[in-house]
Amino acid sequence: MHHHPHSIGLSGRETARRDMMLNTGIPKLVLKMAIPTIISMLVTSMYHLADTYFISTILKSDAATAAVNVNSVLDNLIMMAGSFLAVGANSYIARLMGAKRNEHATRVLSTAYFTAMFLGVLVMVLGFATMEPMLRLFGASDSSLGYAVDYATYVLLAAPFMATSFVLNQCLRSEGSAVYSMIGMTCGAVINVGLDWLFMAVFDWGMTGAAAATAIGKLVSFVVLMIPYLKKKSLLSIKFKAITYSRDIVTEIFKMGNPSLFRLLLSCIATALLNNLAKGYADDSIVSAITIVNRIVMVITSALLGFGQGFQPVVGFNWGAKRYDRVLHSFKFASIAGVAGVSALSVIVGVSSEWFMEAFDASERTAELGVLSLVLNCIASPFHAWGIVVTMAYAGAGKGFGATMLSLCRQGLCFIPVVLVLNVAFGPEGLAASQPVADTLTFFVALPLAIAFVRQVKKLIKERPKLETAD
Repeated sequence: MHHHPHSIGLSGRETARRDMMLNTGIPKLVLKMAIPTIISMLVTSMYHLADTYFISTILKSDAATAAVNVNSVLDNLIMMAGSFLAVGANSYIARLMGAKRNEHATRVLSTAYFTAMFLGVLVMVLGFATMEPMLRLFGASDSSLGYAVDYATYVLLAAPFMATSFVLNQCLRSEGSAVYSMIGMTCGAVINVGLDWLFMAVFDWGMTGAAAATAIGKLVSFVVLMIPYLKKKSLLSIKFKAITYSRDIVTEIFKMGNPSLFRLLLSCIATALLNNLAKGYADDSIVSAITIVNRIVMVITSALLGFGQGFQPVVGFNWGAKRYDRVLHSFKFASIAGVAGVSALSVIVGVSSEWFMEAFDASERTAELGVLSLVLNCIASPFHAWGIVVTMAYAGAGKGFGATMLSLCRQGLCFIPVVLVLNVAFGPEGLAASQPVADTLTFFVALPLAIAFVRQVKKLIKERPKLETAD
């Protein structure tokens, strides 16, 4: 005797979600899933932009702005500690909750949470023990080292909370509280920007002010994200005694978290390499220009990543439900909407590139390199946009290898050789152009993967007997 899948074992909330994922029009569904993520990604990138803006315009020093890029390596390192645990746990928790194994899901969450906290403490201790050599390794020059130390001191103090926030943020999303995780991220960002202004413009605390504002912002985010767990409003709970390093938990977290780990590691190496090559010209304006441009471009990229993270579960859910027609439809829609949206933004940013450099009060040399880099980034961004859509399609369909290959290309496999070659060929201008060139190269890796993906989906649509499409 067969039960209809909907009549048994699905709560009202789950039935509604299932109906939404399988029956809502694709454009509407993708946008509905994407908008909370786009907002939280945009807010995060905006406050990085604001941070850099205050440092650049108040301290009026290329060395100080360059120190921001040196510390972004440290940021990525802390992110690495939390992010791979967050992504790995999130994927496993979503599947466990789908299978009604909430008790085991609580174990996974507790294990990821306390491990992230421990790794954050480890980064903090090692960071304070090796502060100056560590920052020199990340590419601090003689002139930017002092600023980098001021900044790193506070970032390290916040490291345990930063690493743990990633786990909370992702896991709230996996139990369907995307809006709550958005509120947590936004609170921290808004407070950070407000304190930046207060500490730097009003109290005149310089770099220390910027760093303290960042650390307090991260702490606030952590506290807000903890509220649903403390008030027992969440579906899962965090318990110290639930920590379980069982084989399945460790394997699952690593399996799904690895791409994120490698991507951030390569990103650390790539940024440190760029900073160290720039140090050879004894000219902080190169790294300063790249820092400003990266922060501006990050706003476009983060909107796109938010869009991709909204599109990914749509692919995943419909792939799992064998609704391959909807997988194809969502891939086409995301390709067109993603590339069109980014192209429109890029035209606006590219045309106003000189205005941006003036707004950041950049020195003449910084402005020159900045405009070059920003315009090239805007030209490359439609290629980059489509690359991200292909990456998310692969991730959604559970094809880890393709997704990992594409994200590793952009962050390191294409970037590292490009930066070395362009530095030799064109000097500082080559360094300024390296990211957009790497993005364009990644497009040529994405193209055959996209063709293969579409072919496979079309084949599955053909093979699928017509009688099944009724359900």
